[in-house]
Amino acid sequence: MSDSIRIATADDAPALHRLLHAAYQPLKEMNIRFTATTADVVLVRETIRRHTSFVLERDGEIIATVSVRFPWPTGENHLASYPFIHWFAVSPDFKRQSIGSTLLDHVELAFLRDQIKAPAVYLATATRHPWLVGIYERRGYEGFYKHIRHDDEILLLRKILNPEIYEKLEVAEYKRFEPQLLAHAQ
Repeated sequence: MSDSIRIATADDAPALHRLLHAAYQPLKEMNIRFTATTADVVLVRETIRRHTSFVLERDGEIIATVSVRFPWPTGENHLASYPFIHWFAVSPDFKRQSIGSTLLDHVELAFLRDQIKAPAVYLATATRHPWLVGIYERRGYEGFYKHIRHDDEILLLRKILNPEIYEKLEVAEYKRFEPQLLAHAQ
């Protein structure tokens, strides 16, 4: 059994599409409408082209993925100036084996913190999902903003990766969201 993490290529789009479809099926059944629940192969290929998508392979089979969207592409809605964790999925056949944690650790620490020097990272999830918010909170994420999208309350959670950089350079970003912090939104 050999695991490796690499950046996805356009050739990976069909495999990532199958993985996303299988992994996001429970959300689709809950009628939570994230783009990953309806993405076709063309959109998956476009995401690979425009963003940095990682895959975790076991013996050559893609069993997990996560995309990182950076805040600078024009025409996209970014609520923070940090990288955004997008389309995180683990094959249902490999759930509860720490594969997702291994992939997120690599992306958050080795890539975003150590290579990119990102002060923080953020992600979004539906508050009515029964366990996702708790999983991210246990990983050090904190909610900082809520909004409604497609009749779902969406919670944005942030994880500080480089406290020294975050405290010195990004305090204004935090204050910009302060009126809409969770206490206010609840």
